[in-house]
Amino acid sequence: MRLSSMTDYAVVIMSAAARHCGTCSLIEQAGGKRARISAAQLAEETGLPAPTVQKLVSKLSAAGLMRSSRGVGGGLRLARPPATISLADIVEAVEGPIALTACIDRAKSDCTLESCCNVKGHWPQVNAAVRGALAQVALTQLVEEV
Repeated sequence: MRLSSMTDYAVVIMSAAARHCGTCSLIEQAGGKRARISAAQLAEETGLPAPTVQKLVSKLSAAGLMRSSRGVGGGLRLARPPATISLADIVEAVEGPIALTACIDRAKSDCTLESCCNVKGHWPQVNAAVRGALAQVALTQLVEEV
């Protein structure tokens, strides 16, 4: 299994945003505002093309992982503290629900083995295990130095 480059880029963007956010929940508890960053700054910092960053920010915002605001002091910020955002959340924001095979989705399944497949019933358990593993990795972990 390999994630798309767009999903990889989304993880890079979210990690960069988390580095700028810092300890968001502590800032908010103190009555402050979360740090913000522009899409142009994210593009420059990550080395990704600006149109790619804008496209991914749109997907991440639609999934409730980022928020944007306009005007003075505007920009992008994480919608939640980074400790509450998992790798699974980011993957699903770009790829959709985690499913290793197409046969799980009846609308997309065109498998010639479907009528005699003995494995199909096991894929939900496998998908849940993969999602569970990705859900265990918080965005805060992806920001830490390796």
